[in-house]
Amino acid sequence: MLGMQLIDAIILGIVQGLTEFIPVSSSGHLILAGHFLHFQYSGLAFDTALDIGTLLALYLFFWKDFVELAHDFIWGGKHRMLAIYILLATIPGVVVGVLIQKYAETVFRDGRLVALNLIWVGILMYVIDKYCSQKRDLDHVTPVRALAVGTAQALALIPGTSRSGITITAGRALGFDRVSATRFSFLMSAPIITGATLKVLLKPSDLHQMVEVPWLYAAGILTAFATGYWAIKFMLRYLSKHGLAVFAFYRIAVGLLILAIGLR
Repeated sequence: MLGMQLIDAIILGIVQGLTEFIPVSSSGHLILAGHFLHFQYSGLAFDTALDIGTLLALYLFFWKDFVELAHDFIWGGKHRMLAIYILLATIPGVVVGVLIQKYAETVFRDGRLVALNLIWVGILMYVIDKYCSQKRDLDHVTPVRALAVGTAQALALIPGTSRSGITITAGRALGFDRVSATRFSFLMSAPIITGATLKVLLKPSDLHQMVEVPWLYAAGILTAFATGYWAIKFMLRYLSKHGLAVFAFYRIAVGLLILAIGLR
């Protein structure tokens, strides 16, 4: 956090909020922002603070859904199976996260790898969205389909892949309509982001960093929250009428740019 100014925290919060839910890779764009704007890497604690902002946006936007899911999971109801499938979809990400966490925070942040992930997921996103059917909604989630999307979510631990990008694409590959694939992607992200955030917050060293410069963390959280809430609303509205092509082409362009400038 040394050397980070308030404007840095605000910009990083905006980048995180927009790109966590718009399928273009939040981690990849945070790395890019640090390079082009000459920020020092803020560290895992600040990354987690930004996750808190987007997580709050997620819970606020879908609060009725989460209340219904929690109620029906405990007491029974029509949403009980969906709640179970969301938890089931979380398992691959937890397992893979434990196995590769050290690499995700170091080796996998290489700019060339980020670029390649932006490109290949962009191509996959375009092809699948263009040619796959849109016959299924959330009533058609099954254990196998939930695990398939959850496995895709595990890949998002590698920067440049994009949690929303790869899980929405997986949902589309399974025949879900764009809005249903997006809603399931967002809902299933809540447990794993919550768990990862709590894990970091329980470390005394990370809490100490937050206490040292609380205004920087507050700025990042608030801007990530505001832009994240807007991004969720935008995605659901946009995909109700349009496809994923614009995001796919953007990813490919950004990936090629990173390779062209030799960012590492």
